[in-house]
Amino acid sequence: MQQRLKPAIAALSLMLPLTSLAGAKGAVPPAPVAAKKAVADTYHGTKVDDPYQWMEKSDDAEVRKWVEGQTAHMRAVLDKLPSRDAIRARITTLLSHKSAAHFAMVQRGGVMFAMKFQPPRQQSMLVVLPSVDDTSSARVLVDPMELDPSGHTTIDFFVPSQDGKKVAVSMSKDGTESGDVTVYDVATGKALPGEVVPRVNGGTAGGGLTWNGDGTGFFYTRYPRGEERPAVDRDFFLQVYFHKLGTPTDQDTYELGKDAPRIANYQLETSEDGKHVLAVLGNGDGGEYALYLRGPQGTWTQLSTFEDKLTDATFGKDVLYVLSRKDAPRGKLLRIPLATPAQDKATVLIPEGEASLVGVRPTATRLYVVEQLGGPTRMRMLDLDGKELGVVPTPPVSSVGGTVYLGGDDVLFGTSSYTEPSAVYRYTAKDGKLAKTALGRTSPVDTRNVVVDRVMCTSKDGTQVPLNILHARGTKQNGNNPTLLTGYGGFNVSLSPGFSPMNFAFIEQGGVVAIANLRGGAEFGEEWHANGSLTKKQNVFDDFYACAKLLVEQKWTKPERLAIQGGSNGGLLMGAALTQHPEMYRTVLAHVGIYDMLRVELTPNGQFNIPEYGTVKNPEQFQAMYGYSPYHHVKDGVKYPSVLFTSGENDPRVDPFHSRKMVARMQAATGSKRPVLLRTNNMGHGMGTPLGEKIEELVDVYSFVFNELGMKYKPVDGKLPAPAAK
Repeated sequence: MQQRLKPAIAALSLMLPLTSLAGAKGAVPPAPVAAKKAVADTYHGTKVDDPYQWMEKSDDAEVRKWVEGQTAHMRAVLDKLPSRDAIRARITTLLSHKSAAHFAMVQRGGVMFAMKFQPPRQQSMLVVLPSVDDTSSARVLVDPMELDPSGHTTIDFFVPSQDGKKVAVSMSKDGTESGDVTVYDVATGKALPGEVVPRVNGGTAGGGLTWNGDGTGFFYTRYPRGEERPAVDRDFFLQVYFHKLGTPTDQDTYELGKDAPRIANYQLETSEDGKHVLAVLGNGDGGEYALYLRGPQGTWTQLSTFEDKLTDATFGKDVLYVLSRKDAPRGKLLRIPLATPAQDKATVLIPEGEASLVGVRPTATRLYVVEQLGGPTRMRMLDLDGKELGVVPTPPVSSVGGTVYLGGDDVLFGTSSYTEPSAVYRYTAKDGKLAKTALGRTSPVDTRNVVVDRVMCTSKDGTQVPLNILHARGTKQNGNNPTLLTGYGGFNVSLSPGFSPMNFAFIEQGGVVAIANLRGGAEFGEEWHANGSLTKKQNVFDDFYACAKLLVEQKWTKPERLAIQGGSNGGLLMGAALTQHPEMYRTVLAHVGIYDMLRVELTPNGQFNIPEYGTVKNPEQFQAMYGYSPYHHVKDGVKYPSVLFTSGENDPRVDPFHSRKMVARMQAATGSKRPVLLRTNNMGHGMGTPLGEKIEELVDVYSFVFNELGMKYKPVDGKLPAPAAK
């Protein structure tokens, strides 16, 4: 099943090269001062001033002039920072490492499909893999760079037909995530004439599709078209339609969703025999789901409501395996027979345990179950009756996922850790052997001398919060190491171990990297998520502060050398961190974040966020959001850290007005001389950003953080120091 994490952990939003508007002698133009205009809103008797509300209109001439002035100021400041050429060369080496990445693998009809990222190409492409042990055999099916040499077109998702002979591909431009689907013939790689279905994917409700059994058509998510709904509703009311190949798309037939919430989203899957279709309806982004099943007769049956807490499902042979969190916040696995699809026919196959269930992949006689362990994950094996068969051997403190059924009881899956890049393994059930395929990446750096310490921090209410500390072996805890702390804490998104070359760009300069597993994620199940959402969102910020304090108390660093970074919901975390504890951080990197919690729900995707954050219409939720909303807690005269805000003009998930208003308020209020910069681009939330623009943004980000933390950049030879001899 296609899984959707939204808002995603934002990739750094990226910017097209802009000409510096600094004077000929290198003078730095001052940041333009945003006018304060008397505007106030009243919520449940509470009057809230909003002097920068006028900045919410992206097409307003005054707003555009202010943004242009901020860009000129930002470019002049960042372009003068030391060692930019050396930093650019290093980041280019790290991110353009020519070892290809393969991901989103799926096998249909004996054909293995995958996305392939091959630097220095700007975008990933869709390929067919005749052999997982010989990547040179890969055949390109769809290359966005051939369709759009600018690099601004990206593949949102792809879905092969059951027989592997056709594949439907959604593509969007400029970071908008507004994707049209084109159907390709797998044998020839050519698009089928006239087979383009518009507006299947979007930045609010996402999107997806699944084929019927014989490959003559597919069920897909359909946004309102044309004048079907008023303009304000065209990013809402997602429904499921069916498209028959060879017919005009305006003749597509309705299937499901007329009675669904305005903020509905869907995941779709077809059974292996093609007789059943599963639709998982999401109520916005807060983790509530309802399940629907289409039977062989073409009728839909509702299997569950939001209150039933069935959160995901997948097909097995003649059964449906369903993940339930009803009276089981860490999850239990149910089995429902397709012959009598009803909850009262369900049996508990795997009861709730200590680990949190993430997903299941059925094979001929086995179940491969992925479980969350507070950040790291593992894969357990059971027979079809739930009997334990052991654990698939994977590295400690690592992530496992992307399981692909190969036939029989054999599977393909991926792993990654903080120090090892992604690898893809074939597990052969008959002999229990694990074999590494050729689909993994090699590392651009030698990481053998990097140590990962996993410690627990005590939050304000006593909750134990995991913190992962990455550092070079022998790093002294002398309270003086430049340190970069990051977190997310929301939307059931777990920060599981993953390989990031940029972590090593920081560590090789003498730095320490710390990654926090905060409440709001799914690291310990639904209770962990619920205790970091809605009226309990403040727990996330308390958890993050506890992690920062531990880094200082254990003398990894000190506030003067501590930087923090986060994007999207993690950008909100950055805003709350810097306004609640400005004394704790030297610099803040806040990417595509939400900062005005009282007006976020007025944006399309903000509506989808209501189940996670709450609404100002609810008095209790309003008080909670107003209590931490970063924009409303900037205080005049406070000596704030330096901050680099980034935003995307085409961002469909977080409106760039959040960054504009926050920057205007902070520049007017701060009592320190530290810079508050806004870096705006013409892309989106980060998805689909070309490689070259990613590099340019990271050059700005790392030049900024190195300078602010007093790190004098030292050129490196491409390798971290080797481990000391024993």
